Amino acid sequence: MFKHRTGRLAGEIQKEVAEIISRELKDPRLFMASVVDVNVAPDGCSAKIYISPVSGLNHDIDGMVAALERAKGYIRSSLSRRLQVRSVPELYFHVDETIAHAIRMTNLINQQIAADEAAAKDRPPQEEGIYKEK
Repeated sequence: MFKHRTGRLAGEIQKEVAEIISRELKDPRLFMASVVDVNVAPDGCSAKIYISPVSGLNHDIDGMVAALERAKGYIRSSLSRRLQVRSVPELYFHVDETIAHAIRMTNLINQQIAADEAAAKDRPPQEEGIYKEK
């Protein structure tokens, strides 16, 4: 029963915090920040909020964390007005660089594909018959 309740609470917190960050906070360091995941403790007293810079590589992560820590009180008070819970959990923000890592890996793969195509352009075509089984 508690897992279901904390799961629902985590989903609501994720939705509301994402809306608060995108619509109410005017800090430019939080531009294009995405709430990736929320983990609520079983007793509901704390929540780990994982934030990721959507823009990927060139983003000031330290500035983003500082802006979130500075706005933590406002976010928590906004959550208390929006959620119908007895007490709003203490918020702990963590940076999740999964999206930035995925963008970096995609760029490396695209560079390798371009290098392979450039190298293959100068080679003569191979016979298709060499791949047939005997």
